[in-house]
Amino acid sequence: MENNKSHWENVFASKGPQDVSWTQKYPKTAMQYLENLNLPKTSNIIDVGGGESNFVDVLLEKGFQNIWVLDISEFALEKAKKRLGKKAELVHWIVSDITEFQPEVTFDFWYDRAVFHFLTEQESVMKYITIVGNSINKEGHFLLGTFSENGPTKCSGLEIKQYSESSMKQTFAKSFNAINCFTENHTTPFDTIQNFQFCGFEKI
Repeated sequence: MENNKSHWENVFASKGPQDVSWTQKYPKTAMQYLENLNLPKTSNIIDVGGGESNFVDVLLEKGFQNIWVLDISEFALEKAKKRLGKKAELVHWIVSDITEFQPEVTFDFWYDRAVFHFLTEQESVMKYITIVGNSINKEGHFLLGTFSENGPTKCSGLEIKQYSESSMKQTFAKSFNAINCFTENHTTPFDTIQNFQFCGFEKI
């Protein structure tokens, strides 16, 4: 099974947001999708592979009260906490490999734009499918973004697994209905384009 903790600790220790391809100044796609759901501000929301993403900042600004940020890199989460200052105390921070995650609550919204496509071994994929299926409330929501079949084949020096709309739907069909799938171009901090496949799901 993949375990790239040392890789990611090194990435976040040695690089800033402008040095990595996934940085977004504003998480537009995630926020638009979430706002369209009209969830209560008390909803349990998790950003999987959140690292030092700005998604948590916007969630706090919008008044969400129950936020979890999970990442395999402790260094990444510490950078996010430092950026947020006192506000960091309002967030649940989890250092974990996603395939070993044992949540203490169930979630109303699970967001992952960073982790799933790095799972290239079937055992890891199956663990993720089981964990996300068990961790979301009935009629809860799951927004997943991965590199599309027109996207990169590697990221941060690691192999990734590309997904199409049909392969993504098929992967999660046991526990989720696909509600809205779309592709999107992400412009990196160094002005290259990466094509993502997104699917929004609802728990059956």
